Amino acid sequence: MKELIKIELKENKLILSWNDNTNSKVNLKKLRDECPCVNCKGESVIFDSYIPIKSPFKPAGFYEIKSIEPVGNYAIQIIWKDGHNTGIYSYDILKKISD
Repeated sequence: MKELIKIELKENKLILSWNDNTNSKVNLKKLRDECPCVNCKGESVIFDSYIPIKSPFKPAGFYEIKSIEPVGNYAIQIIWKDGHNTGIYSYDILKKISD
């Protein structure tokens, strides 16, 4: 199983170093736009769906990271400077959206 061993923030990109000696890069805009939380992506439960309305307005700090917290051995939680903090990015999601 891949484990994240190091995270760096450089030039609007998150640089992720994995335990298999590979690196991934994720642009902060793409990272925020791909936030996996219900408020950003929506959800479906049996026959009911919630699809969030995307606002063209982006508050200050929308694409800026305030802090990053580990979630077990499988994910990270990003706290964005605009206060958004409900997205849990699994290592699989991070690999999938990386360049």
